[in-house]
Amino acid sequence: MPTPLGDLAILDFSRVLAGPFATMVLADLGADVVKIERPGTGDETRAWGPPYDSRGHATYFQAVNRNKRSVAIDLHSPADVARLRELANESDVVVENFRPGFLDGLGLGYEDLRCENPTIIYCSITGFGRGAGANLPGYDLLVQALGGLMSITGPADDEPQKVGVALVDVLAGLFATVGVLAALRHRDRTGQGQRVEIDLLSSLLAALVNQGSAYTIAGVVPTRMGNAHPSIAPYELFETADGELVVAVGNDRQFQSLCKVLELSHLALDPRFQDNAARVRHRGELRAELERALSCRSAPAWAEELNAARVPAGVVNDIAGAFALAESLGLDPVVELPPREAGDPVRLTRNPIGLSATPPAYRAAPPSMPAYGGN
Repeated sequence: MPTPLGDLAILDFSRVLAGPFATMVLADLGADVVKIERPGTGDETRAWGPPYDSRGHATYFQAVNRNKRSVAIDLHSPADVARLRELANESDVVVENFRPGFLDGLGLGYEDLRCENPTIIYCSITGFGRGAGANLPGYDLLVQALGGLMSITGPADDEPQKVGVALVDVLAGLFATVGVLAALRHRDRTGQGQRVEIDLLSSLLAALVNQGSAYTIAGVVPTRMGNAHPSIAPYELFETADGELVVAVGNDRQFQSLCKVLELSHLALDPRFQDNAARVRHRGELRAELERALSCRSAPAWAEELNAARVPAGVVNDIAGAFALAESLGLDPVVELPPREAGDPVRLTRNPIGLSATPPAYRAAPPSMPAYGGN
């Protein structure tokens, strides 16, 4: 089956999450990715467990490394560094997330490689850029804190909270993927390679969207609101007679339908709740009215009735429930790959990109730790 990036060779110096996520997305689209790992230990996430699969491999590493080949390289070996230069000269794209300047010291920086391979796309992922923040450690939790995300996550009267997954790394990986594809398109037109630079802090700030523009345009510094929304109401979590229910009302029609289902039609005529701006101003009073009505039935029962009335609502699934929902909707959320070693198939989350002519391909499970022969 043809793939959109089947003629692309990528040399992947990256470790942990942001870079490997980007190169896995590109590999799913057909690129030949050679992952460079430290002899003996490999990518740090090979040791990040539990949980582990039936062969004792960390599931963290496997999440972002399918469809790749892996080679053990000692960056302290001149012979290995020379081999890397050869690989770079044969590659279309290099992806790296070392401390800024580290690869330059080995003769593997962008300026070094472009002299021998002018068409190279060189993607660098850092925590805080190559300038004044070059020496700051780029860990997702730290960026969530410094980048403001924790200040708007969690209950208003509790401590700041991180998001339950390394979201900033994932966002940076997605921005890196877009940047590489844009650079490749430019190269197709001009024959010129270029440097692609992504940093975690800028990726997070860009992803703050409405919370960011609240500050940049209106000077409003958002704060933690739990599950409530700063600009929409009702758009939050409610307790029911059994379980929690999310209600996400985005317009007046949906609010009127919500009130009808809850037998609170008079609220839709109340001046305090007639439009979204009014509902936001009086969100506390509205919440009290809705909670009283919702307390008589279970979350699943309310979700079914509200969805039938075209009011966005749903229960709070755990991860197993989320995968089960996707399966029930025919979204095929899991792909199975034959293991590189004896054992059970490797079950991984499907790439969500749907392409009618050149869909993502699942060619190989994440690589085992490569052997190193030394030089």
